[in-house]
Amino acid sequence: MSSDITRAEVCVTACADAWRGAGEILAHAVGTVPAISARLARLTFEPDLVLSDGECFFVSDPPPLGKTASNGGGTIEAWVPFRSIFDVLNSGRRHSMMGASQIDRFGNQNISAIGDWRKPTRQLIGVRGAPGNTVNHRTDYWVARHSARVFVEHVDVVSGVGNDRAAAESGSTMKYHDLGVVVTDLAVLDYSAEGVLKVRSLHPGVSAEDVQSNTGFDIDTSSATTTRLPSEEELQLIRTVIDPTSLRAREVRS
Repeated sequence: MSSDITRAEVCVTACADAWRGAGEILAHAVGTVPAISARLARLTFEPDLVLSDGECFFVSDPPPLGKTASNGGGTIEAWVPFRSIFDVLNSGRRHSMMGASQIDRFGNQNISAIGDWRKPTRQLIGVRGAPGNTVNHRTDYWVARHSARVFVEHVDVVSGVGNDRAAAESGSTMKYHDLGVVVTDLAVLDYSAEGVLKVRSLHPGVSAEDVQSNTGFDIDTSSATTTRLPSEEELQLIRTVIDPTSLRAREVRS
């Protein structure tokens, strides 16, 4: 990797590519890198992507990180109270990029608890909106620390619905289930035709062995390419417009 481009910036552009082709749809980005990536996509190849200020407004230009419409972030385009978000979600006009405390080979995600759910060793944030996200619209995941503690054989609690569970459901319940990619600090993962995680690309400087040794199940790396580097325009936007204080570096190790 060029000494001038950081791993965090590679991760930002990899996450930005997940929004490619989204069109006029609400971006739900959880975490610093996803938030930067949605703004980057909006300012470059996805101008119709709808951004929220994180409170109750849609904004027509990306608010700086940490800003909302009420404290100087972006230009207000529409008022969207919390109750309206469920209407957007149920219509499928939303695209989520969430985190994962655990994720298994089929994309089942856990953000609720570690250990037996009846008496967990670690209580996390709860399932939150993960079930609704995964059954109503496309959901991607961002993992800042790729490790075998995150990528496990079986998740302790199913918060986000994976491909195996979706396929086992009869009727139309899962007709909008759509898992996209998992971007980590090591690689970009997607799913095989059987719904199993595989490596799409390795970040520059990362080997297939690095990914496998940090994954708690066998993962296919045979067709992996190299994750692209950000362009000069993207670097300029990331460094001077979207994240001039380099908050991205706090989320991704160098």
